[in-house]
Amino acid sequence: MKAVYPGSFDPITYGHIDLVERSSRIFDEVIVLVMENVNKRHFFNHEERMRMVRHAVSEFSNVSITTHSGLLVDFARANNVKVVIRGLRAVSDFELELQMAHANKSMLPELETLFLMTETNNSFISSSMVREIATFGGDISKWVPSCVREEFRKKFVR
Repeated sequence: MKAVYPGSFDPITYGHIDLVERSSRIFDEVIVLVMENVNKRHFFNHEERMRMVRHAVSEFSNVSITTHSGLLVDFARANNVKVVIRGLRAVSDFELELQMAHANKSMLPELETLFLMTETNNSFISSSMVREIATFGGDISKWVPSCVREEFRKKFVR
């Protein structure tokens, strides 16, 4: 069975990577889908996000990385994907995730959403928190792999 793990991954964190690893043990194939949301202003451009994700999950043999800029259900339909992986850090994540899951199910009834709780040590990590700390020169090494730290270094070199 094939699953998709969609996100903007701006940047990918150890929390994301943990979900990829755990999903790769459950499913035959996991597609990490780097979404391009035209309504969202990304810190890293599309190519940078793809490069970081590709490097960060390269050790998982049944994980592939691709991109999509439309509706998730259209991608799922076109690629015969039946399961969407979503991570939950806290109860506050659940409300929005539930709305998205219901909307996706309404548009594509055979698409199921599997919610995975993050590991406790990753439960507070968010890409926006990492971006803010990095912007002010803080140490982000506990939350992101070296490939992400290198991309931040490139951004801040003047």
